Amino acid sequence: MLKQKIIGLSLITTALVVLAGCGDNSEKDNPNKKQITIGFGVGNYIDQVDKGIVPILEKKGYTVNLRQFSQNRQINPAFEEGSIDASVNQSRAYMEAYNKKNNINMVALTDSPSAPQSLRSNKHKTLDDVKDGMIVALSNDPVNAERGARILEKLGWITIKPDVSTLSFSVNDISPNEYNLDIRETDAAQGLRLLDDVDFVVVNGNYVASAGQRIADGLVVENSPLEHRVIVTVMQKDLDAQWAKDLKEAFESKEYADYIRSQRIYDGFIEPDSWNKYPK
Repeated sequence: MLKQKIIGLSLITTALVVLAGCGDNSEKDNPNKKQITIGFGVGNYIDQVDKGIVPILEKKGYTVNLRQFSQNRQINPAFEEGSIDASVNQSRAYMEAYNKKNNINMVALTDSPSAPQSLRSNKHKTLDDVKDGMIVALSNDPVNAERGARILEKLGWITIKPDVSTLSFSVNDISPNEYNLDIRETDAAQGLRLLDDVDFVVVNGNYVASAGQRIADGLVVENSPLEHRVIVTVMQKDLDAQWAKDLKEAFESKEYADYIRSQRIYDGFIEPDSWNKYPK
């Protein structure tokens, strides 16, 4: 029953959602262009940028197009074909692994406010309830699955095989440790909907925030290492373009920091180090 529900729910997000046009590719290599197209996966990073970054860039004369993809794996190929200029969706670890595998040169422009994962449950109020045979759901994309598995490994519930790949991680890379758990994969965007069907779920923080819940209310909250925090990505060739410099400045600005801090929905997000100079 759970397997059928997971499969059914994952089909909901198969369509590509385009919130704005793709931009004018005729000037995509112009370092002084005034039109920027940014790609996003499912979640509220697109809302952060729409309300917090776009107004800053519009004041500088930019037109900003936001494209939301139904699956994160669609975004980097869009970079390669030149249909987006930047993205706010991936971590350094994933970007570096993807670069190596595909021989391309994406780089981190700056950091984005980043939502940690959390281990959550509707059936259990404490981690002490865990026992053999319980069902634990992880995201079905490799990066988030590995992050979630690291939470379980730190608890001593499972063991992760050595030398796993960020690009291909799956439940097959997990072995029992203290408990013999039933680890299942689900679409990352559907994790909260499964809380009544499984014992525990590791959920990405942006989905928790979008649902109006507090990240801090999870049984365990990930202390996301730097390599797993969300970054603003551009191609190496664009790093010194004026539009990229202005995009970086916007993400690191006090105006953007003030906006994110003023929104309850982003309570619990990990702030970029560049914001340390702005007292809360």
